[in-house]
Amino acid sequence: EQSMSGNGNKRPPLVADKRYAAKPAAPKKAAPAKKTAKPKARRKAAPKRTKPRGFIGWLLTPFRWLFRLVWAFTWRIGLIVGLIVAGFSFYFASQLPEADELIDGRTRGSVTLTDLKGDVFAWRGDQFGGMVTTQTVSPHLHNAVVATEDKRFYRHFGLSPRGIASAVRINLSEGRGPLSGNGGSTITQQTAKLLCLGVPYDANRWENEAAYEADCRRGSLWRKAREAVYSIGLELAYTKEEILTLYLNRAYLGAGSRGFEAAAQRYFGISAAQVSPAQAAMLAGLLTAPSANAPTRSLERAQNRAAIVIALMEDQGYLTTAEARDALVNPATLSAAASASSGGFFADWVMDSGPEFFTRNTTEDVIIRTTLDQRIQKAAEDALISVFANDVREGSEAQAAIVVMSADGAVRAMVGGRNISATGAFNRATQALRQTGSAFKPFIYAAALDLGMSPYDLIDDAPTCWSRRGSPQWCPENYDREFKGPITMVQALAESRNIPAIVVSESVGRELVRNVASGFGIEGDMAAGPALALGVSESTLLNMTGAFAGILNGGSEVAPYGLTDLRFIGDDTTLMDAQGAGIGERIIRQEAAQQLTWMMTKVVEEGTGMRARISGWDIAGKTGTTQGSRDAWFIGFTGDYVTGVWMGYDDNSRLSGVTGGGLPATIWRETMVRVLEGMQPTPLPMMIPQRPFSAGVLESQGGEVLDQAILNLLDNIISGGSN
Repeated sequence: EQSMSGNGNKRPPLVADKRYAAKPAAPKKAAPAKKTAKPKARRKAAPKRTKPRGFIGWLLTPFRWLFRLVWAFTWRIGLIVGLIVAGFSFYFASQLPEADELIDGRTRGSVTLTDLKGDVFAWRGDQFGGMVTTQTVSPHLHNAVVATEDKRFYRHFGLSPRGIASAVRINLSEGRGPLSGNGGSTITQQTAKLLCLGVPYDANRWENEAAYEADCRRGSLWRKAREAVYSIGLELAYTKEEILTLYLNRAYLGAGSRGFEAAAQRYFGISAAQVSPAQAAMLAGLLTAPSANAPTRSLERAQNRAAIVIALMEDQGYLTTAEARDALVNPATLSAAASASSGGFFADWVMDSGPEFFTRNTTEDVIIRTTLDQRIQKAAEDALISVFANDVREGSEAQAAIVVMSADGAVRAMVGGRNISATGAFNRATQALRQTGSAFKPFIYAAALDLGMSPYDLIDDAPTCWSRRGSPQWCPENYDREFKGPITMVQALAESRNIPAIVVSESVGRELVRNVASGFGIEGDMAAGPALALGVSESTLLNMTGAFAGILNGGSEVAPYGLTDLRFIGDDTTLMDAQGAGIGERIIRQEAAQQLTWMMTKVVEEGTGMRARISGWDIAGKTGTTQGSRDAWFIGFTGDYVTGVWMGYDDNSRLSGVTGGGLPATIWRETMVRVLEGMQPTPLPMMIPQRPFSAGVLESQGGEVLDQAILNLLDNIISGGSN
């Protein structure tokens, strides 16, 4: 038996009586005993929770009751608010389209203007340079935006409680309201604003897009709450990269730039994929105040703001110390086109004169090639600045305007006022209607020459009065208040004598003079009486310059133009071609125009326009000074260019000591010296008339011809003179 058990001397094996022996432990299973012990324990602990002891406990009882009441109310309200926020967030998320559809939110297109060589010189409207993504922009630009605007962008869900708390603290410490000033907005919240919280532009609701955008930026408490909900909706609908892509494409960055691609092209002439750390920092720095910090407005301010961004990028590990130092030592600068800031008046004129549906109200992105020559534009601007700095008294508010064009009317330069970098300003070259004064006289002689008169025909420069219906007799004088008697037509024009001009105008007929002037492009009502000859009618500098271009062009009408072709950006199809659009129908005979050109060279060589002379160049021109010296003109041309200059006050005050042959002629010469530098002199298309054997004298009262003997005597005298 022992061998079968295998235990030897060890403990005996377990047997049935051992198992049965466990029954006496049954009380351990007695459930009723254990169940009755537990409730007693709970009843003993209860007084500790509900029954305060002593006087202090008695005082705290109401507060504990109030706390429980507030907590019970708060968590329920919080739960309800949370459910509402979640519901609206999911609703907004469900309504959002694909991210690509929100990239370009402009309701109108833009216009890019290039010069005659195809180089960009101006932009109008909000530019959109094309879609970029977080992957296609420069990594420096991506990092600069995140570092500047929302360093926790990749760690929050649309809202940053820490950022909001910090913004409120800063606002209160600076004496502002909690929601005024710093907003603590995340990039997601800023994107929500750029999307106007999903509210589309409605022309019937808002006066214009500016009003619409101002409404989108309102900072009321309700607006902030809606913005927070919409931001969460954005986070639900899009990835972080998609939200940042929307921001990079829709943010306004000054100077009409929508999105970072447009801004990079506008300021640096490169793609957003190519910007350096310094350039990226400058672009990111524009987000806080795009118009004020725009480098085209103040490069120094833009660079100072960029330095702050560079410090943030270094502090957050996006730039090494060496990279940050290099970006600070070599700050971003503007491209040549952006820094030139010239041609603003010209660009405004093209926008105003071009087809409205392709310029002012275009819904597409348009590129317009123009006639502008930036070299000539700079020459005109430099000339104006130089003359006003050296020859005009300090503090003078006198204004001036310049137009330079080719013989066919293609405008090469335009300066509409002394503020040469202005855009959208009053353009004195195209918008100011001013009396033309003696600058009108060439059209009187054009009418006479077209009828067959000779530049050598004699006119009686004598005191004369003309009758006017319903008014006293009009007895004009010459500028020098002298009368020279019989003089040739060429001398009368060179010396800008008034009496001979009136005599010729009355002799050929005012209606013919009006027709000739109008044919050359002088628009508007012209004087009805004999004063027509003295230029009391009004015109713009652009139209007067175009009229003189008609003389250079051989007597044909010339319409000034600045647009050569127009097309959509990214499409080579030409929508409008205006090449050669300036030349119109013939107004006077070519022979008459060439004789008039020769007569006008005498104005510069020996008459009132001698200040405009340029050695080695044939120049024809005419001065003009209005009654009371309120306007002063000089318009002249070489074989290549016609240039007009006007000077006066905007309020029509008198010019002190200024005539057309003075400062305007000086400005003209300073402009053309720069324009003609390095060019070979071009002969003028002029005809020197043969002197007649004898000539009649056109008198002021009837045009009778003097006795033949006197004519012969006068002819001999004239033949020996300078003319």
